[in-house]
Amino acid sequence: MSLAIVYTRAQIGIDAPLVRVEVHLSGGLPGLFIVGLPEAAVKESKDRVRGAILNSQFEFPARRITINLAPADLPKEGGRFDLPIALGILAASGQISHARLGQYECLGELALGGELRGVRGVLPATLACRDAGRTLLVPGDNAAEALLVSGAQVLGAAHLLDICRQLNTGSALQIPERPPPAPVIGSLRDLNEVRGQQHAKRALEIAAAGGHNLLFIGPPGTGKTMLASRLPGILPPLNEVEALETAAIASVSTQGLDLSQWGIRPFRAPHHTASAVALVGGGGQPRPGEISLAHHGVLFLDELPEYERRVLEVLREPLESGRITISRAARQADFPARFQLVAAMNPCPCGYLGDAERRCACGAEQVRRYRARVSGPLVDRIDLHIEVPRLAHRALRGDTVEEDSATVRARVCTARERQLRRAGKPNSALGTREIERDCALSEADYRLLEQALERLGLSPRAYHRILKVARTIADLAGSDTIRTPHLTEAISYRALDRNVHR
Repeated sequence: MSLAIVYTRAQIGIDAPLVRVEVHLSGGLPGLFIVGLPEAAVKESKDRVRGAILNSQFEFPARRITINLAPADLPKEGGRFDLPIALGILAASGQISHARLGQYECLGELALGGELRGVRGVLPATLACRDAGRTLLVPGDNAAEALLVSGAQVLGAAHLLDICRQLNTGSALQIPERPPPAPVIGSLRDLNEVRGQQHAKRALEIAAAGGHNLLFIGPPGTGKTMLASRLPGILPPLNEVEALETAAIASVSTQGLDLSQWGIRPFRAPHHTASAVALVGGGGQPRPGEISLAHHGVLFLDELPEYERRVLEVLREPLESGRITISRAARQADFPARFQLVAAMNPCPCGYLGDAERRCACGAEQVRRYRARVSGPLVDRIDLHIEVPRLAHRALRGDTVEEDSATVRARVCTARERQLRRAGKPNSALGTREIERDCALSEADYRLLEQALERLGLSPRAYHRILKVARTIADLAGSDTIRTPHLTEAISYRALDRNVHR
């Protein structure tokens, strides 16, 4: 038989579409030709495959070899197609058995000696392979990552010869049994390391419970960055679906998946010199940016006004939709981006406006221009604006016992469970009709909220966000309804609006 078909997976965003590697041997001048929209790394595979086959003591056919990567209009890139191409050549030339090829999918890069090297994007391919009911053959370096997918049949191998024996006998490789690593929550930074700042800690707890966006405003050195870095430690744990989504994004990124971070919510803190492409993703072969790498986790932007205005504006749509679409002339890729935004900024260019110990040297126009670097529509999408003042020196001694992250996390998880039972989602994701159903107020409280909106000049979006924050505060208090104290506390968390309009 001079025709063989091997199944593998391409990578488009975090999707892994099926690719059929069709290998045909025919008469004519010897040569190897790859068709089906291969990119440079795929075209170069012919030399790696030839060396791997010969150094594994197989015969490389002296015939015309045509390799079709179907579907033909799907871009193929990377070294992941080396292994299926080699297996297709060996099967088409009768050197290994065809009988079991349809039971497997495979991917991996080949060294010239036949060794298998790891590739990116194994986790999405494993998910798709499991759903297709096949067994996945991967390099040994990728086996641990693939085994994160429960129910998937995965075989890891170190050499091309190991894969060939498996196809010939059906039992050469043993199915590894390795449970997913448990999340190391204790490795996260603890909230009890932050002294004082009870008001800011309360806002951090509310943000964690409802999934709300948060902005810290205060002079340098008051603990804004410390508070933000403690947020992942008080967030509810990821469920399996969320953990797989987060791991799949890391798997296809340039940095790869760190198995020690399995089940831990990501915390991304790009520098303020980051470009728009670094935040949203991009490239000729689209890769996820910081907002996607922060999916189901926290995106922290320190020194918020120092980011370029156009960089910050790209956050507006993902904050609402939870997705980002990267379009290029030849292709388009969708990445999830349901992240929690936490930002920090100084109140003015010198940083000491309103500080009790140091006098501000900025004029009113300087302050206005500084704050105008962050657009109104973006600020409108941030639910909580929290002032973080300078602490009294005696508060730094550590005489008082601060609440640890585990205690706060327990309250957060209880409040989040109430939200999931009621609406199936965190309060921050409630739609307009769900807000009307779950965030109803008394007539007196509606009048109070309308007066606050009129005085602060807030938008309808801010109106809904105040209601959602009030609903979260009520959930933390174990209340089925939003009461006046819950509403007034939610209104008080609009510090930037109060400062602008007073």
